[in-house]
Amino acid sequence: MATNHQLTATSRKIEGKGASRRLRTAGYVPAIVYGANEAPQAIQVLHNDVLLGSRFESFYSSVIDLTVDGKKQKVLIKDWQKHPFRQLMLHMDFLRVNENEAVKVAVPIHFLNQEKSPAGKTSGLVISHNLTEVVVSCLPKHLPEFIELDLATLDAGSIIHLSDLKLPANVEIPELALGKEHDVAVVTVASIQEEVDPEAPAAEGDASTEDKK
Repeated sequence: MATNHQLTATSRKIEGKGASRRLRTAGYVPAIVYGANEAPQAIQVLHNDVLLGSRFESFYSSVIDLTVDGKKQKVLIKDWQKHPFRQLMLHMDFLRVNENEAVKVAVPIHFLNQEKSPAGKTSGLVISHNLTEVVVSCLPKHLPEFIELDLATLDAGSIIHLSDLKLPANVEIPELALGKEHDVAVVTVASIQEEVDPEAPAAEGDASTEDKK
């Protein structure tokens, strides 16, 4: 079942670095909401509400019900700024969405059954997750929280491309429409290479003591 994320915000009149610092001190996140042919609006959201939402992976890739001064609107988190080492959200950008227009959103990939696969049970193999999220396009109501990728049959030499991902109905990967060269590898399996090539020529200065006599 999809998680229904909700946030409540109030508009703010005063902007600038000083005003933003005061908001953070008071327990708010300064933010802006824009898009859908409406004027951008500066808002403030309770920091604790943002922290609660961010506990869910889907918070950053789902349509959120944002209520500003009593008016509800559908939004996506378009951008955010976090403190480099403190659990503190510094600023957020929300994009209004039209329920009748497709959106492009990066959603996480969930890798399943890797440890049960032949590759997962074989020593000497490296399984690489080259992508951990994928940009999808769909109407807001069809937006998935994540894409599952079953790796149960993964074996030596396996390559899983974008086009191999199983998508929900009415969901597309726009990158694939740009040509075959954009059908990149999501997962690859390769053998661990020897660190030292036994047939590599000896470096200069490695001559034996007998050669120096």
